[in-house]
Amino acid sequence: MAAEQDVEVEDDLAKAQRDLRALKTMISSQSKNNFMRERDVRFLDSRIGLLIQSRMALDEQNEVASRLEEQDDESDDHYPDDRKMQQYGNLFYLLQSEPRYVATLCRLVTLSEIDTLLQTVMFTLYGNQYESREEHLLLTMFQNVLSWQFETTTEFTSLLRANTPVSRMMTTYTRRGPGQSYLKSVLADKINDLIEQKDLNLQINPLKVYEEVVQTMEKEHDELPPDFPRSITAEMASSHPQVQAIIEPRLNSLMEIADSFLLTIIQSLDQVPYGIRWICKQIRSLTKRKYPDATDQAISTLIGSFFFLRFVNPAIVTPQAYMLVDGVPGAHPRTTLTLIAKMIQNLANKPTYAKETYMIPTNPFVEKNKRRTNQFLNELCEVSDFYESLEMDQYMALSKKDIMINITPNEIYNTQSLLEQHLDILAPKSADHLRILTLELGQAPAQVPRKENKAIELPLFSRWEMPIQDLTMTLMSDNNITQNDILYMEAKAIFVQIIRSLPGLSRPPLKLYHIAETAGTAKDAQLVRKGIKVKEMIRELEEAGVIDQVDGHRLLVEEITQELAHLGDLKVKVMEELQSLQGVYKTIQDHNNYLMSQLESYKAYLQNVRIQSGGGAKANNKKQVGLGVEVVEGKAKKATGSNKTHIQGPFKFTHQQLERDGIIAETEVPEARRNNIYVTITSPIPGTFIIELHYRGRDKPILEIDLKLDDLLEKQQDQVQLLDLDYIKLHVNKTLNLLTKTFMARNKTGFFS
Repeated sequence: MAAEQDVEVEDDLAKAQRDLRALKTMISSQSKNNFMRERDVRFLDSRIGLLIQSRMALDEQNEVASRLEEQDDESDDHYPDDRKMQQYGNLFYLLQSEPRYVATLCRLVTLSEIDTLLQTVMFTLYGNQYESREEHLLLTMFQNVLSWQFETTTEFTSLLRANTPVSRMMTTYTRRGPGQSYLKSVLADKINDLIEQKDLNLQINPLKVYEEVVQTMEKEHDELPPDFPRSITAEMASSHPQVQAIIEPRLNSLMEIADSFLLTIIQSLDQVPYGIRWICKQIRSLTKRKYPDATDQAISTLIGSFFFLRFVNPAIVTPQAYMLVDGVPGAHPRTTLTLIAKMIQNLANKPTYAKETYMIPTNPFVEKNKRRTNQFLNELCEVSDFYESLEMDQYMALSKKDIMINITPNEIYNTQSLLEQHLDILAPKSADHLRILTLELGQAPAQVPRKENKAIELPLFSRWEMPIQDLTMTLMSDNNITQNDILYMEAKAIFVQIIRSLPGLSRPPLKLYHIAETAGTAKDAQLVRKGIKVKEMIRELEEAGVIDQVDGHRLLVEEITQELAHLGDLKVKVMEELQSLQGVYKTIQDHNNYLMSQLESYKAYLQNVRIQSGGGAKANNKKQVGLGVEVVEGKAKKATGSNKTHIQGPFKFTHQQLERDGIIAETEVPEARRNNIYVTITSPIPGTFIIELHYRGRDKPILEIDLKLDDLLEKQQDQVQLLDLDYIKLHVNKTLNLLTKTFMARNKTGFFS
């Protein structure tokens, strides 16, 4: 471990490892930001829907506004003082290193409290998602929670299925960096290939297919024949000859595509993150212990409930939420993806089809693939445990002085408040360390305003820390390791470090005294210290009879050679992982940019709503709709004096520019004329845009439309992808982003005002 991550070595491997560690830290941090912003967007999605329908009270508008406040980088008055910081450092070290407390807390909190707690646990307390100690501690917490779930669940069939804090935990765990990376590498290409086939309609629900037939006939003949009813029952639709003729080829195509998805997932076994596989292993182990009569199929069903239901299928059904695609898939691909997810889920379950009888014809797919799916689910569980390495990780952590977490005041205070509420269950004895620390802290402070909730670096350390000598003795006694064993391992690590710094010494056969002498006489002071130290260590190991100069220190030389070969392979793996994670980080950043633009759009819309509903002008029947514009007797009228209307724009964009950026999704403009086409956008009042399509050289626009921000947001809410402007069709989400960037960036105080 020391040789692989030596900060004193400057070879290509060390540089690549530093880059990799920095990248993993950035992914962990950005994952947390995205998780927080996704929560905000989910909350605001529903609220903005009410705003569009003008059904939100002023206090609710204020709540929405608070979600959109920016953090104030200047103010730090709300930070805990030095003494409190030390106490919180003690508390969060204890919570991190003893996962049983967090595990119990996750079982005690309500569903309304779980998301905030999970944010702290998954992305802060164990936020370094690629660091083995934190990952293993988090998985230990999962084992505790899962054991409790199995002990307390009375119905086998409801295990891991109900929407509980435990199931929320499992879903949130899959959203961490390694899970996102897996989903992107395995599913993104398949889903994007499917989405590109916009017109591929694989709807197999007979009622909906019958509706398609009705619409086609009305379009072709203006009316339906007398013997062709507009609406029929599901049974009648299923037996209708035209419907059957349409469904049969669709069914074959659907099963073929589902087969290809399943094969891709099965072939990805070695790419599934260790943590996901280890949780599957615990589910299998707990099921066998708690339900000894459970069949192999029942066990596979439970594993599938986690792997498919909580992990893979949500990404198939809503790939945009998992950063696998840009924008929302069209109606036909969305239907196909939903059907594929149902078919794959039915492989892990015993399908009943009671509520969805139209899925019965997909049963041949289930029968054909059930055995290999069960085999795959069982093979997921074949991973080693980490308990021995966790013990070493804990030992290494206790000997370090630089354990830090990046945490906000509100995360600290919320966790403290939950600990206070449940302290008698978590730490009933007066001598419990958790009780001592929690009581010393006193009552949790109130949550600070969002703009003051800036993250801080919190150093973690144990108040009850053991001296390093005691730790070494404990490690030796617990693991039957002798002083000579430790000396031997340390000598091997130093030789590897020297050879990495002086690659010319790696030519076989390795002569250890020569290597030590060369390092001891080098110009670099660190190498000199290592050379002198390791020469003395060889002498001590020879005197103890561990190695022998007569055979050229054969055993130690062999192990050093193997370690160097391992590090050579490691360099290749590190470079490959670095390349892969750079793609993951870019995807996470892109998703963050999308979430930020969405929040900016909501902020702009809320600003307009509040302008329009504000002002004490009700008495004289006037209502402000934007700066400089009033409504009098239902008609807009320009104000005078200091409230003069401030028009923004026009801003000019070429056809090529908008097409390249994906804002123009479809165009009917002949290719030869596109160089002469440009678009101008003007905002005369907040939330209103005039979009004009111009042909170079002509005075008047070819096309002019009046577009409202409300309309765009409503289309986005209804998942309408395209805005039809006759000659061109604009991508709704990307048009919103363009308007936000163009106008909001120019005026931070109000949208286009």
